Amino acid sequence: MKQIESYHAPKYESGMYSSVEDGIYKTEEDGEVLYVTSLSFVQEPELEEGGSAAEISQYPMEDILDEFLCHISDFYEDLNTEQSQVCVQEFASPDLEDIRKLRTIIGKHVYNKEIDGYIKLVIE
Repeated sequence: MKQIESYHAPKYESGMYSSVEDGIYKTEEDGEVLYVTSLSFVQEPELEEGGSAAEISQYPMEDILDEFLCHISDFYEDLNTEQSQVCVQEFASPDLEDIRKLRTIIGKHVYNKEIDGYIKLVIE
């Protein structure tokens, strides 16, 4: 994943979300407080990632979710089409600090690489 940027979804302007800080919003889902942020990025097929926004690959996405203890809360199906190279996902966690840490990947290159026989998440 490259060209990782913050994405401001129009839905964040609704009364269901309140701004916590730049790019992070608070909402409630099924009685649980969640902190959310949306990121856009471009996948790298040469690193075995999906070829279009409609085919977001499981890895490194799954490793990012594990690393930062969050989950995907919106897939933005209207934005993630076969014609688009830019993918957009909303990430959520009940812990504000997890979302803050996730946002540290903005502007970085994130991918999986085999190191010493193990697949590792690399953030550079």
